[in-house]
Amino acid sequence: MFEIIDILGTIAFAISGVLVAMNKKMDPFGILIIAFVTAVGGGTLRDILIGQTPVSWMTNMIFTYVILGSTVLAVVFRSKINYLRTSLFLFDTIGIGLYTVVGVEKGLSAGLHPIICIALGTISACFGGVIRDILCNEIPVIFRKEIYATACILGGLVYFLIRKLPIEDNFVFIISGAIVIIVRLIAVKFKISLPSLYKK
Repeated sequence: MFEIIDILGTIAFAISGVLVAMNKKMDPFGILIIAFVTAVGGGTLRDILIGQTPVSWMTNMIFTYVILGSTVLAVVFRSKINYLRTSLFLFDTIGIGLYTVVGVEKGLSAGLHPIICIALGTISACFGGVIRDILCNEIPVIFRKEIYATACILGGLVYFLIRKLPIEDNFVFIISGAIVIIVRLIAVKFKISLPSLYKK
């Protein structure tokens, strides 16, 4: 289940990277690079921080194949998913939900404190998008008012709360990831954001 979630997160982030790159009218090589860094950027940083090297995508070629396949399919079927703003938002939201759970679980496997595990989950979920946005000359979403990293933190907290209950691990993964996705969807739907420190 854990590896399936990791792969699904990789697919979601790779597609979100493709959509951004196509929106910026990049060439095929640029599209592939943006898809790749979006999909594995956060996980790479997470693995380096916990001393797991070579990082996961270097030791398991399935992630490289998944990114390549997702990129090709997203480009070929771009007319089907090319409602750019909506599609990008949905794939990005699914990606952060799945990757938050993966990051938290990796932290637990490394024997880290729950707070650090939640931080690792947030890094896993957010920093691929940060790298993507920087390379595409955009202000990363995480640095704006939108509920983004906050949703990941809430999902991480829920993970640790419900794992104390007599619930199967697979359901803990699913519920925690769903919380991230739902919080993000609700925040955008109802225009809920963090308060601004600056006067308009």
